Amino acid sequence: MGKVFAILGDIHANIDALNVVLDDCRSQGVTDFLCTGDVIGYNAAPRECMNIIRELGCPVVKGNHDHYVSSDAVNLEDFQPHAAMVIQWTREQLDAGELRWLADLPFTVTAMGMTIVHSTNDRPGNFGYVFDNLQAEANFIHQKTPLCFHGHTHCPMIYEKSMTGVWRIDPQDIKLPPGKKYFINVGSVGQPRDGDPRATYVIYDAASRVVKFRRLEYDIQAAQERIRAAGLPPRLAERLQFGQ
Repeated sequence: MGKVFAILGDIHANIDALNVVLDDCRSQGVTDFLCTGDVIGYNAAPRECMNIIRELGCPVVKGNHDHYVSSDAVNLEDFQPHAAMVIQWTREQLDAGELRWLADLPFTVTAMGMTIVHSTNDRPGNFGYVFDNLQAEANFIHQKTPLCFHGHTHCPMIYEKSMTGVWRIDPQDIKLPPGKKYFINVGSVGQPRDGDPRATYVIYDAASRVVKFRRLEYDIQAAQERIRAAGLPPRLAERLQFGQ
């Protein structure tokens, strides 16, 4: 039997969404996992989500929130107050070993003919965004594998590069033909921002070369209650309801 990958990203300490996604992975015959980063941040269960991802033993790359929380070089005075509050709160929830695990994550991983990165391949440590074809083209110049999965924008999307140029394709199940490159945003497990509040992840069947986007309902109210109980900014709870 061939490998069936689940690619999870932007979990953002949302344990309620992550548990639903993992249950779905089991029902879909997933054999292996990849994580495109930002395991923590915004939501109220950083340790629980980190423990789950670490127990999977899968490749994980460093997201910007993973970096902000684990790096002493990040000056919180430069951040918007609510963002600084969440980063500091998350730091206080984690022990030294957990912070070291985040700090030691690589920016990119290449394995089995695929690459995973949180943001882009051209400057992965700068955490730039890809929202259009021109930004995707800069990434493709540095993408060494035919297939790369990423996150960071919290909006699922497919970018395709062929001899005729770079094309943006709305998220949909797709069979990847040979001779082209793909840069695929897997969306967000824990804080979608494309107007759909459901948890999002991607399944990739390596044998058939089929990519499938999965959208799942989860208990948003429970996640909101965790945020409020932790004393985090109310806006973080409210936005989950609207996928913003």
